[in-house]
Amino acid sequence: MDVFNVTDRDGNKVVDASTIAYIQKTLEADDWYYPETRNTVGIVPSEEYTSIELTGTDRPGLLSEVCAVLVVMGCAVQSAELWTHNTRVAAVVHVTDAESGGAIEDAGCIADISARLGNLLRGQSDVRAGGGAGTPAQHKERRLHQMMFDDRGGHADAAAGADAAGPARTEVSVTACAERGYTAVVVRCRDRPKLLFDTVCTITDMEYVVHHGTVSAEPAGGAYQEYYIRHVGGHAVRCEAERRRLVRCLEAAIERRTAEGLELEVRTGDRAGLLSDITRIFRENGLTIRRAEISSAGGEAVDTFYLSDPQGHPVEAKTIEAIRAQIGEATLRVKNNPFAAGDGAASKDAGVAGAGAGAGTTAFIFGNLFKFYRPFQSFSLVKLYS
Repeated sequence: MDVFNVTDRDGNKVVDASTIAYIQKTLEADDWYYPETRNTVGIVPSEEYTSIELTGTDRPGLLSEVCAVLVVMGCAVQSAELWTHNTRVAAVVHVTDAESGGAIEDAGCIADISARLGNLLRGQSDVRAGGGAGTPAQHKERRLHQMMFDDRGGHADAAAGADAAGPARTEVSVTACAERGYTAVVVRCRDRPKLLFDTVCTITDMEYVVHHGTVSAEPAGGAYQEYYIRHVGGHAVRCEAERRRLVRCLEAAIERRTAEGLELEVRTGDRAGLLSDITRIFRENGLTIRRAEISSAGGEAVDTFYLSDPQGHPVEAKTIEAIRAQIGEATLRVKNNPFAAGDGAASKDAGVAGAGAGAGTTAFIFGNLFKFYRPFQSFSLVKLYS
């Protein structure tokens, strides 16, 4: 039995009948969950878009160049998500044919798109394109975790993250629990949305099974996670190298979603080539995209970007104004600028976006885990204390 004590994101008790009914219906419907197979991440055939996956070495302006290629190839971006961490980049992009509005199913066209993007990424990448009828729908964030994972040595960005300069934001300890045949994993870090999702996805990708666990929100915005795990083969962590690998992978999975940089939201009417134009403006103003969330629905585009300069320095106010002027009629909102705490205007915008963010951190740790993924089938006990 799995027990979760939750609030909404503002820290209030969940009393809305439709929300409660939705949660119950979702958890009881097996069709919502992915199959057991590790590399299968979808259950619903997609006839609406073609999914393009890109992994490789990051560099300034890369997303802008990718978007420009897609425009030339007659692709319209419907949604996308991009993660970067320690020179690595992974992206899942959902595109349609700009003329027909449907998925790109022609094998020759898909092969051409893959080849051009592969050339753009200079051979240090993996490009996959697919879609159309019979192709499983994919949850982008679940897929991004898998794309950042390297079976040969854990997460491809994990080793670099372990040696990064600066204070540790995530503490992971892995200790033996020999009398029970488990390995105990304890994670302490800053609480945020989808933290539990990121942690459990990584444990699953490393082929461990969680048998017991405790998750709690702590004072001052912290989060505590404790898991008792075994490998799918039935054994606990067996050596020091395996223990270090587990620590590195969990640290990387937690930290790469924590994008440090200026958070900008662009909300405007959608049109062909919009994303290419926006990312080009960022590149021309010397900004690097650390993370991006792209969506389009009902003729409106809502795009969120996490930006910094290539060295991670603060984004100056004049740069923000230059971007606003170049984007034109689009509504550009500064949602967060952690580098400019002393800038009154930037702090004010960030404060509006973050109102209430300090409350209800209990709910943050769960994010949208249950809607898309069910790794808890083997949990014997999970409790949340608040």
